Amino acid sequence: MFKESKILITGATGSWGNELVTQLLDMKPNKIVIYSRSELNQVNMQRKFNNDKLKFIIGDIRDYNALKQASQGIDYIFHLAALKHVPICEEQPYEAIKTNILGIENIIKAAIENNVKKVIDVSTDKAVDPINVYGMTKAIGEKLIIHANTITDTTKFVCIRAGNVLGTNGSVVPYFINQVKKFNQITITDLEMTRYFLTLKQAIELLFKGITNSVGGEIFVMKMPGYKISDIASIIKDEFGDENCKLKEIGKRAGEKLHEVLISRYEAENSYIYDNDYYVILPQIYIPGLKEYYNKLNLKPLNKEEYSSKDYLLGIKEAREMLVKGGFISEKT
Repeated sequence: MFKESKILITGATGSWGNELVTQLLDMKPNKIVIYSRSELNQVNMQRKFNNDKLKFIIGDIRDYNALKQASQGIDYIFHLAALKHVPICEEQPYEAIKTNILGIENIIKAAIENNVKKVIDVSTDKAVDPINVYGMTKAIGEKLIIHANTITDTTKFVCIRAGNVLGTNGSVVPYFINQVKKFNQITITDLEMTRYFLTLKQAIELLFKGITNSVGGEIFVMKMPGYKISDIASIIKDEFGDENCKLKEIGKRAGEKLHEVLISRYEAENSYIYDNDYYVILPQIYIPGLKEYYNKLNLKPLNKEEYSSKDYLLGIKEAREMLVKGGFISEKT
């Protein structure tokens, strides 16, 4: 699919972008445009890959003209750029709106203007039944991406939803490890909190699943187990701390949920089992040909009231295996 193609990745200098570029280069594209705001991260990435197929552009998705120019001649857009930190978005909601909503609008307009074949937007479990600014802006971004399929026949738009990715910038596991090393304690907002987790490799697999299998208008969701945050914290405490290392419960932050949901009770009736690893959510709005296509696939319905991180909880043994697989702790002999 990507052989000799031209690809644009927004927000490409983060953990997702680095892994995505690594895998895309093996697929022999003609060009990959790295579009992001961070000069230093672009320099580091350029030195890391040292590949003539990569073109680096300093730009902001808030800047439509710059984005339109960067999208010229592009076949596929992977949209990774976002403001993602829940407390920051709560404190500065207008900035979240500019990036996560107006930025999506710019992506859509630029893609349609340049006849891009397909756009894939990376969304989050926070967009489901959102109670914080980050989730609300991402939920609106999803709606805009899905709606874009009704205003063009040339460009197809699709979303994926993922839970927490191990080891990405600002994620909880490196944060816990740093807390233990610096303060010999871990702060947890609520000991009963559960979250989805997946490895970076799995996250990129989900991206490729969405962009290669989509018709346009769907949301792809990976089947993911949930874990108790306290289990993950306990493992890290034992691995990196001493006998005095403690878990300290500090209370939920503004806009923080106890459990996360990847498919809401309102979406469940339009959700189907795509295969052994993925669900697909069809939109409530009409997109020509979409439901007809999926009717032919004869997929089984979800048959759940919702898909929540507390529905299928794995224990501390599985949490340890996940952290070993992610390279954060050593395997016990």
